[in-house]
Amino acid sequence: MSEFPNGSIVKAHYKTGIYIGEVVEDRNRFYLVKVLAVDKHPMQGDLHNPGKTEEVFFHQRKALSYNEKANVQKEAVKPFEGEIPSYEDSLKEAVDALKTKLVRRETEFNQSAKKQLDDLEKQYFG
Repeated sequence: MSEFPNGSIVKAHYKTGIYIGEVVEDRNRFYLVKVLAVDKHPMQGDLHNPGKTEEVFFHQRKALSYNEKANVQKEAVKPFEGEIPSYEDSLKEAVDALKTKLVRRETEFNQSAKKQLDDLEKQYFG
């Protein structure tokens, strides 16, 4: 496992999203990571019952905000190479990528997830 000093630019997997961010602090088993961009938008729905829509609470999951800080397990932090995209552009691309994935197969879960994502898109971009 790599060690990342403060100020390192990393790719961090947090819950079901992936973010590009800056390591702010080493917290033993975690890094405190400041979000700079979104690489993969979080999935919608119940994390404990993936793919299910009945008898579960179908969560709407927002992406972490620009400069929001998250405690990310060290195993879920990888080096990031390349240019950091703007937060808004990266969020738009991540939302579009997830929508594309959801419309490929017409299932009840995908329809529910897309409905949540459409609502989030209105919140994000007005």
